[in-house]
Amino acid sequence: MRRKLPGGYELDDDRRRIDLDAVHAYIGGVSYWAKGRPRKQMQQAIDGSARVIGLYKSGDQVGFARVVSDGATFAYLADVYVLDEHRGSGLGVELVREAVDREPWSSFMWHLRTKDAHALYRKFGFRAPTERTLNRPA
Repeated sequence: MRRKLPGGYELDDDRRRIDLDAVHAYIGGVSYWAKGRPRKQMQQAIDGSARVIGLYKSGDQVGFARVVSDGATFAYLADVYVLDEHRGSGLGVELVREAVDREPWSSFMWHLRTKDAHALYRKFGFRAPTERTLNRPA
């Protein structure tokens, strides 16, 4: 998949195009959920993911999301970000839409963990945990 977005942005799920240095700089260096994650572990996470989606502007990586899945029924949305200077124009919405609403992914049961952007994820049907949801922290 390669999809043009307004403003010269592009979404692409070609994992060969992912700029590991850019992704690691944000996730391992800035993010609240994985600050300090080693570069090698970030590479392993990307390699082990069912799908990775890059958001690009003029060829530079400005956003990212990855999908962990069994490929049939279940998927976990992880490591979603758009760089601060590119936020505010719906790019995060398009990144999440591409991850969870396109076939075959739209019929999967989705999970994610986040402490922010709840309004964004609610647009795609994500809700608070139920009495059937258990969690084991790392």
